[in-house]
Amino acid sequence: MANIKTFTVSENEVGQRLDYFVSQIEKDLGRNYIKELIKDGYITLNDKQAKPSKKLKLNDVINYVEQPLKVIDVQPQNIDLDILYEDKDIILVNKPRGMVVHPAPGTVDKTLVNALLFYTKDLSGINGVLRPGIVHRIDKDTSGILVVAKNDHAHNELAKQFKDHSINREYIALVEGIIENNSGKIDMPIGRDPNNRIRRDVQLNNSKEAVTHFKVLKRFKENYTLCKFRLETGRTHQIRVHMKAIGHPIVGDPLYNNKDPFHLNGQFLHAQLLGFIHPSTGEYIEFKSEPPEVLTEILNNLTEI
Repeated sequence: MANIKTFTVSENEVGQRLDYFVSQIEKDLGRNYIKELIKDGYITLNDKQAKPSKKLKLNDVINYVEQPLKVIDVQPQNIDLDILYEDKDIILVNKPRGMVVHPAPGTVDKTLVNALLFYTKDLSGINGVLRPGIVHRIDKDTSGILVVAKNDHAHNELAKQFKDHSINREYIALVEGIIENNSGKIDMPIGRDPNNRIRRDVQLNNSKEAVTHFKVLKRFKENYTLCKFRLETGRTHQIRVHMKAIGHPIVGDPLYNNKDPFHLNGQFLHAQLLGFIHPSTGEYIEFKSEPPEVLTEILNNLTEI
């Protein structure tokens, strides 16, 4: 028997296209695949077939009859990779802004996985054919370091460290406003925003512990602060949610900030450091990467206080 998912449009989602609305909930489905499901009648609006571009109204009901995912033939693609380090177990990659980490139905090319498949045949298989080697992810518009597993032993050992929150991760971000304290700890639980399924929010109910440490690096006369962040936990959108919660959202963040003064079309967030215990040697290793040019140019044009 087919599994049917039902969603009701909230006030914050009024005016969204039907295909976009579904794409924000079903993250593993690509937009083109969702359009196919709508056209074939597997996704309906108020029990009727609708166009993918149909604009949604308050309390509209969307039903999604889940379909067995089509087998995706993930092709290797010759895409340049910025390899920071490689040995027989792991690859450290500096992911650019705008690159999706792995394919999904409807999004089958130009991902990090497509590039990795061209680069090497040695990738762990634990996460299946769509996510070979992928132990963790960062958002499409976040740049920075990812560790990729070349075999299942390395994958399992790294996955344990991520689960135990023993991985050392540092990010930098430009945020709105001037942060007065030179450093601090944000300890606020994060859960799904009850009014918007694609967002997360600080809340007491239906949430998980989330702890972010920050340090101010620079303050700018243009009313921005550059901060370094260390994650004690690893919740979805954790830094983005925490900074919005304390009144300093990340510059350009499309979900948690209504300002994009530099036309970034994505958050000013870079994963600059990743440290962990090597899965074979048992030694701690650490890697750093510089932010992309588009971000450094913005910083260079600001005036430090």
